Amino acid sequence: MPARTTPPAAPDSQVPEEAVTPLIRGVAVLEALTAAGGTMSASALERATGLARSTVDRIVATLARMEYVRLDGRDAVLTPHVMELGNAYLAALRLPALLGSRADALADALDESVSLAVADRDGIRFIHQATRRRAMSLSFRIGDLLPAERTAPGPLFATEWTDADWTHWRARRATDPQDHTFPAVPPASRPDPDDDFVRRTERAAADGWSLDDQLIEPGLVAVSAPVRDPRTGRLACVANVVSHTSRHTAADLRDALLPRLRTAVAEMEQDLRRATPAAPGPRPAGLAVWTGASKQELGREFIESLARGLTVLTAFGEGRESLTLTEVAKATGLARATARRALITYDHLNLVAQTPHRTFTLTPRVLSLGFPALAGTPLPRLAEPHLRTLTDRIRETTYLAALTESGDEIQCTARVTAHHVMRVDIPLGTRLPATTGTAVGRVLLPHGHGHDDHALADEESEQGVRTLAVPIHDRTGRTVAALAASTHTARRTAEDCVDTLLPALTTTATRIETALHTASRFTPVPVT
Repeated sequence: MPARTTPPAAPDSQVPEEAVTPLIRGVAVLEALTAAGGTMSASALERATGLARSTVDRIVATLARMEYVRLDGRDAVLTPHVMELGNAYLAALRLPALLGSRADALADALDESVSLAVADRDGIRFIHQATRRRAMSLSFRIGDLLPAERTAPGPLFATEWTDADWTHWRARRATDPQDHTFPAVPPASRPDPDDDFVRRTERAAADGWSLDDQLIEPGLVAVSAPVRDPRTGRLACVANVVSHTSRHTAADLRDALLPRLRTAVAEMEQDLRRATPAAPGPRPAGLAVWTGASKQELGREFIESLARGLTVLTAFGEGRESLTLTEVAKATGLARATARRALITYDHLNLVAQTPHRTFTLTPRVLSLGFPALAGTPLPRLAEPHLRTLTDRIRETTYLAALTESGDEIQCTARVTAHHVMRVDIPLGTRLPATTGTAVGRVLLPHGHGHDDHALADEESEQGVRTLAVPIHDRTGRTVAALAASTHTARRTAEDCVDTLLPALTTTATRIETALHTASRFTPVPVT
């Protein structure tokens, strides 16, 4: 499972004749939104991409139809559904699934942050993070791109660079000496000479490990060791231990932590050696039909070639790491010619790479399509837009609640208040005793579920308040939160709550669960 690197995209004059221009523009919009943290106005997208406003509006409308973005006033906001693109790459890669538990165990043993990274041209991208909760903690996210020369993994990857790779790296350094094209890192105030990185690469080749002594920013130190593919001997990924100078110097990392890192790496390589081929997971279905129907419904505002092009990325996944053109067309339901043009476009954009066996694979750059901006987003933030929609629909106060770490209290983690003269207002952060006498408690507490997976309670926290709650389940089926609506007893009867509110709550809970399941496939999602 070698880390995949691809050559730089061809300049605009070399765009292949068969490339899909709307797809190129749509990718540019998604990457601009990602670099901006997930939210941009249409005018800001216009400036960032150089596209006409009418083109930006049509792209955003198409992405909204695909549920990759949502519209919030004048802003386009990335949604968790867009993470399915990055999930396709990570599932096809398999390294997070095979090695993530080893990285997590090492982080627990060292009480330091541990990450796994792969090469992305002359940069590195994180594919797994096990971070420590501290005031001074690592803020990098899965999918973040860092310049190779300012990291510990970079010199290790550079040991496998070709002359063309070094030429591209020097050209990038000359045009962007302060790393403004890498939004995940602070600008380089005094860039090191190129020869410094060359020497670090030579040393990494000789030592078999590499250090980062405050290259990204003052105080941050890291040590890295290569994880090699047992089949080829080439780098599969790099394991990286990160700390702060208040805890360790770079020399401390080398002397005290590197031996334990190397032991973990040896175990990771054993895991790769023992891994059996993955069984192909379910393929996407009905995408071509859906895009055609959307075009008929929305007309000119829906860019069908963009939507169909993006569905091509979802053809890949676990057990589908490398696909032929025919296999991509079959998985998506697209015509072979349509799939071919999309793959030609992605090859130009370095989002897919061709193998010597006439197949295609996804590259780490797919993670630039929304993933870092959403990785690690807490459940309350994922749920908030759904709560607003629900409150607007039922005109009652809605909120999300979860058990505290102690398990003896219930805490309100997100809420939207309905506008009534006499309204139920549950302040954010409110804590109540966790008892099965409340609707939320009956949903959250073990053996406390109400009838038909919902619970209704009257006057549980205050006289005159009637509350209906339904559970929110994680990917394993475990109840991790409750979605609730509260009303005044004079406004709705118990029967009305069940007949009118319950279907709306159940639908919203399903939508929140879908967002949670997509967002948490390869990155932890805090419940509170």
